[in-house]
Amino acid sequence: MTDGFSVPGPAAGDPLAASVARLADLADKLGISHDEVFDVDLLSEASGVPADVVRALLDGRPAGETDLQARFLQRFDLLRRTRLKPNGRRYTQQEIADGAGMSRQQAGALINGDRRPTMEHCDAIQRFFKVHAGFLTADDSDALVGALHATEQSLLQDIVGESDPLERLLQDHGVRGIAWRAAQLPTDKHRDKVTEWLDLLLESVRPTDT
Repeated sequence: MTDGFSVPGPAAGDPLAASVARLADLADKLGISHDEVFDVDLLSEASGVPADVVRALLDGRPAGETDLQARFLQRFDLLRRTRLKPNGRRYTQQEIADGAGMSRQQAGALINGDRRPTMEHCDAIQRFFKVHAGFLTADDSDALVGALHATEQSLLQDIVGESDPLERLLQDHGVRGIAWRAAQLPTDKHRDKVTEWLDLLLESVRPTDT
């Protein structure tokens, strides 16, 4: 158990467990609290997965899986509550309809669960709220993996720093992208090699005592 939940090992064929373990290891190396990098509320908002389900999945516990209609309604509601207008107010049903290119009646039927969404509906709503493709439809586990990847990428970017000369080198040669794709490699041995390489790079940019 670490900072409120256990960190599962990177089980073979389990992308979520691997993502959690990898991000926990990165947080430990940076001296960042697990509570900070695994903020349940922030991960819920980023992924669309309910907070209680996020916590269960992070803890390696089965959380069940809603059907597509229930998932769409839950995540659509989350978007309406968390993606607000600049003045802090929710978008109206008419504004959502206009922005998503549908009638107010269609938008209302989708919001109330009176009509099953098509992929076109989902794509239009996702574009309106400026969230990634699949936000409204991805399985809970897959959606949480995406949010964890975004957190990991943000930490890696913070480590290197845009003003550091090495950042330009990494961008030119795509090293960060290669390290990112390493998460998809088939064995721990392959991933360990990339991690070792990345550690060497990070060590080279840490400030030294004078």
